[in-house]
Amino acid sequence: MSKVSDEARLHFTDSIKPYKEKIDNILSKEKSTLDSLSSDDAPEYKKLQLCEDMIYVASLYIAQNTLSVRILDVKNNDVLNDARKTIYKAIIYLEEIVTNHIDIPYADLAPYQEKISKVRIEKRYRIIRKLGLVINMLKDAFGDNSKWHYTFVEIEGRFTTVAKNLIDMKLAARDYFDPGHPDYETTVLYIRIIQRMLNTSATAYRDKYELSTHRIDDMSDAIKFLLALNRLDNLINQKSEAEEAKKKAAVWKGKMDADHKKGISK
Repeated sequence: MSKVSDEARLHFTDSIKPYKEKIDNILSKEKSTLDSLSSDDAPEYKKLQLCEDMIYVASLYIAQNTLSVRILDVKNNDVLNDARKTIYKAIIYLEEIVTNHIDIPYADLAPYQEKISKVRIEKRYRIIRKLGLVINMLKDAFGDNSKWHYTFVEIEGRFTTVAKNLIDMKLAARDYFDPGHPDYETTVLYIRIIQRMLNTSATAYRDKYELSTHRIDDMSDAIKFLLALNRLDNLINQKSEAEEAKKKAAVWKGKMDADHKKGISK
């Protein structure tokens, strides 16, 4: 790698100033918002906004890395790590609203859904799409051989969980079967994305267990994602798909139990 000139460094410093200013302003606003949550009658709505703000902040960090690569020909791992931490914050805000339970009866989510009942499905879907996009942008920025490979399994697993829990399944189960309903198309798209994400996260956690950690909690989470997929498939009357997910979960549990008896699992 060639030496970076002083001129290039100065150009880079000037180029990222607007991004840093925006980040500082948003983080300052975040602090003020957090300070006011205890006295707020509906903090969940503010947390949704905080989630969107953190998604934007993460994108600004990633943009700074793009400028670093373009101007200095150097990846800026510091801002990428800041983006990673900020994505975690965005996910945590959603977890605080709708829980982090991977497989949970939809009736148990109802009390959490009631607190954000005024949020239309279009907005929920838009938040999930934006969060998914910024996660993919960060993965691309880190590259295929990143040391954070298995960290992204966790990030995407937690993202999958909140994406599933954020949708009101009582309404979704109704609108999914009603082509004349204004929310029909968004509901179908949202549910199909959740199905793919649940399957992907199940496979990713199984691979993490098989190829890296051999930790029971990783395989257990893989099974929970399959059971959550089974629950969703049953909700939308996809019985064969639901049965397939259930059978796969049973096979994986059998392997996990056998590994544990052999002393392979931790």
